[in-house]
Amino acid sequence: MKLVKVYVTLKKSVLDAQGEAIKSAIHSMGYSQVADVHMGKYFELNFADDYADLEKDVDAICDDLLANPNIETYRYEILEAE
Repeated sequence: MKLVKVYVTLKKSVLDAQGEAIKSAIHSMGYSQVADVHMGKYFELNFADDYADLEKDVDAICDDLLANPNIETYRYEILEAE
């Protein structure tokens, strides 16, 4: 079985308000060395080993459902599921 780990984050040009709020909270805890925090989403998708169009279909799933292409970008890695 193939495990696809998908990471969705805001594009660099989009203000990450949640990331800024988290950074502020971290600084208030005394960790002033933290320069940036970026909030994102994480998904795990499982596919059969013999899935022929895996990368093409993962791209389609990300573009059509998991990420908003106007403000978000995504990356993924394909692993052997344990």
